[in-house]
Amino acid sequence: MNDYYPEDARISAADAPAAESSSAAPTNGFYPEGARIAAPENRAAMKSAASLRDAAARGAVLESRVVKCDPSHALHVDLGVMRGVIPREEGAIGIDTGLTRDIALISRVGKPVCFVITGFSRAPDGRLCAVCSRKRAQEMCARQYLSRLIPGDVIGAKVTHLENFGAFCDVGAGVSALLPIDAISVSRIPHPCARFVPGQDIRAVVRERDAFGRLTLTHKELLGTWEENVSRFSVGETVPGVVRSVENYGVFIELTPNLAGLAEYTDRVQPGQYAAVYIKNIIPERMKVKLVIVDVSLDKPPYRPLHYFFKGDHISAFSYAPAGCGRRIETVFDS
Repeated sequence: MNDYYPEDARISAADAPAAESSSAAPTNGFYPEGARIAAPENRAAMKSAASLRDAAARGAVLESRVVKCDPSHALHVDLGVMRGVIPREEGAIGIDTGLTRDIALISRVGKPVCFVITGFSRAPDGRLCAVCSRKRAQEMCARQYLSRLIPGDVIGAKVTHLENFGAFCDVGAGVSALLPIDAISVSRIPHPCARFVPGQDIRAVVRERDAFGRLTLTHKELLGTWEENVSRFSVGETVPGVVRSVENYGVFIELTPNLAGLAEYTDRVQPGQYAAVYIKNIIPERMKVKLVIVDVSLDKPPYRPLHYFFKGDHISAFSYAPAGCGRRIETVFDS
């Protein structure tokens, strides 16, 4: 029986369950920001001034929440027993060169950031203050983890913000990577918000690295082939779907992120609407699912987490089309 319901773009990050857990490429201890803030070792480091000095001596990566961004764009973090300050130029890789804009610092207020303690100083009021560097933590992440990734490696990531052209994701220590909109799913979407919300944890595949060392990601290869997705449905069932596009020859309705079917044209539906559809026929050799629209509604079906068919930590190649179909839709990672 099919248990899939299309994602609702208007859910909040708090309502969005994490994606189904499975193994991913080793992180060498580096995770998207927010993952280590409640870790016992992170809390232990902030129990006293002595434990913070020990963490500084070890070069330990710590994590805390930003309480404010001051007029100089320095980030202030709460270390429990004292305040920590991340100077603007230490706020992120690329801030000093202009490759990263200051909005990347301002937008961290109220959110967790990772950092290493580089020293201690006295504030104007005489209180002891830790001097921290987020940039150094990101450089450690890039050197010890991200630089070792190759195309096809599957990693954990956190969606940070959405643009028309794709989703930006934290791939470790606040280092950002782009997931282009056409790489999110096989089923086309009008905007990444149709699939993700900021703060959502996902799995992604390393697609390539540019001249600056920045990663580009892809996602659709983890969501299953046409055959894997269509196996969750049967002719004669009536299931929920979401209208993705209305053409003069028919209406495309998404059944899962990597599977859409075609219903006869009607002018009573619009993209983004939810529909109950009857599965009239499934034709593997033509990679077709023929549908009949039973009803259209604006009601939101229950949210379900993304289902990842691929569970490994490296994917060499992905072929979407079923055997015997004349079309070829594939991605090759290992040359």
